[in-house]
Amino acid sequence: MLTKRLVLLGGLALITCAVSGLQARAAARRKSAHDFKFVDIDGEEFSLSQFAGKPLMIVNTASRCGFTYQYDGLQALYDRYRDQGFVLLAVPSDDFGGQELDSEAEVKHFCEVNFNLDFPMTSITKVRGRRAHPFYAWAREVLGASQAPGWNFHKYLVDGSGRLVEAFSTRVEPNAPQVQSAVEKLLERGA
Repeated sequence: MLTKRLVLLGGLALITCAVSGLQARAAARRKSAHDFKFVDIDGEEFSLSQFAGKPLMIVNTASRCGFTYQYDGLQALYDRYRDQGFVLLAVPSDDFGGQELDSEAEVKHFCEVNFNLDFPMTSITKVRGRRAHPFYAWAREVLGASQAPGWNFHKYLVDGSGRLVEAFSTRVEPNAPQVQSAVEKLLERGA
């Protein structure tokens, strides 16, 4: 009798966990990228809601990574579509191999001098783990762990309503046809 009760209680506990997980995922889907705030590279807080109505690409970056050359492609992507409303946001992070510089001032200087970047950047930000920025925790919840950053230069594409549309891994270059096509689709439909 006790064994049956334990099995029943265990089964109920599993069902409760599953329902809670589904509810959490549903709540995450009701949120929008526009619900999140960052601190910019100069220390000022801003909300992603300022980009409402525009397609937005959010990319975690690092200054000393083997993929840092992608800054050139990101700037080219931004230059190509910015006049149509496209926004690109770099999120410097030291989460993968300690490959970011020590301060926001160093990151900003490095990016301006070496890549002539002029798209917006955040302060150095955690993008994975328990201390990940809330946007990254939300993106992982919405798209699943397989779409979370596994390294620097992971790209998220957000539509004008703040919905996560797609994720592109580190190895997908900013000038890849699938990236440009995804941006163009959002621009065509008014983000």
